[in-house]
Amino acid sequence: MYQTLIFLHSILRWLVLLSLVIAVCRAARGYYRGKMFTAVDNAVRHWTATIGHLQLMAGLVLYFQSPLVSFFLKNFDTAQHSFDLVFFGMIHSLLMFVAIVVLTLGSALSKRRLADKSKFRTMLLWYAAALLIIFIAIPWPFSPFVHRPYFR
Repeated sequence: MYQTLIFLHSILRWLVLLSLVIAVCRAARGYYRGKMFTAVDNAVRHWTATIGHLQLMAGLVLYFQSPLVSFFLKNFDTAQHSFDLVFFGMIHSLLMFVAIVVLTLGSALSKRRLADKSKFRTMLLWYAAALLIIFIAIPWPFSPFVHRPYFR
């Protein structure tokens, strides 16, 4: 079960990034070209938020089953001196949670806007902010602080 969840999490993380990039591009195109907010745009908005929520659920389950996080929570005084442990035990999870909150707010707010341009603008701003937060929280392989491979 744990290995299946890790595999699902690996797929979902790329789907979140892909769907956010697509949503931001569609929102920018719609906003700057004065397009109508179509059913496809609404579906992209909805499914991007849904994929983000699925990733959050998978991430939370993995977070509380992770031996690294377990060590961090049980030995906080010792663990706080290791940036790897602090990053995965606190920073990464907190930033990813904030990103999903921002994504959710952006989805809800853009859904409720009446004008097409306003829907695109709201989606563009909130989804781009969520994408930026996610990019900051990713443990990139080239990071000088903490890194993970692109694919595990």
